[in-house]
Amino acid sequence: MINELKITAIVENTAGVSDAPGEWGLALWIEADDHRILCDTGQGHTLLQNARLLGIDVASAEALVISHGHYDHTGGIAALLEGGFHGKLYIHPAALNAKYRQQETPPHRYIGIPAVSKQALQLRPPDIVDCVRPVEIAPGILVTGEIPRRTTYEDISAGFYLDEDCTQPDPLIDDQSLLIETRRGWVLITGCGHSGLINTLSYAKELIGNRRIVAVIGGLHLFQASAERIKTTAEKLRDFGVELIAPCHCTGFEATGLLHKYFDGRVVALQAGLTTKICEE
Repeated sequence: MINELKITAIVENTAGVSDAPGEWGLALWIEADDHRILCDTGQGHTLLQNARLLGIDVASAEALVISHGHYDHTGGIAALLEGGFHGKLYIHPAALNAKYRQQETPPHRYIGIPAVSKQALQLRPPDIVDCVRPVEIAPGILVTGEIPRRTTYEDISAGFYLDEDCTQPDPLIDDQSLLIETRRGWVLITGCGHSGLINTLSYAKELIGNRRIVAVIGGLHLFQASAERIKTTAEKLRDFGVELIAPCHCTGFEATGLLHKYFDGRVVALQAGLTTKICEE
């Protein structure tokens, strides 16, 4: 069980402090007692710059967790490896697949792991832990692996494909989240939450049993969701008894606004340079 947990956004869409530019993407620095974990790397444009500004040595992380294989979460892998990272890489094998976003007219857009990141993994291969099933990083720190999809209203694959012609839908089976057990309860950390927030929370509850999830932090991928899905998600989220929500990255303004309405006083900003403290000694 973790006694002290702090999460800092090194990379996020918007700047939260002076001199820490935003970029479309996410990289979260997790301090859990003596453990240091980097969750995602953004596109790679601001990772090292913002880390230096914040006094964070990202290369010292014992673990890099990749939430899924999109460019805005894997683009900083090369910079991290070149900077001396020697920790373990927790990643689903499918995160390394080609990935495309369908456009109105071809050519369709490649959105998978950048070539420079793939090359870096080949030149400086870290110790890779395949996360198809749940994997424990340390006591009380768990990577979910694949997340079952059971809801009917959380649209997973719309617009995402595995081939350049956009004929093979991408089920995004590489999407995974982090779970951290604190003395207040469990904390769920998402990259984009492509599996759907309610699917993810439901699976998390299967993994942790009767313990409560007290906080949800990260991208919730609701920025292009229908108003009905956003409303249903917010209503279902209340049933989990979450005390704190730090929505960011791909959550979207409409969804964030509705979360403020449903969880008045329990929603906090997490922009580049800002830190959320779950529990302190």
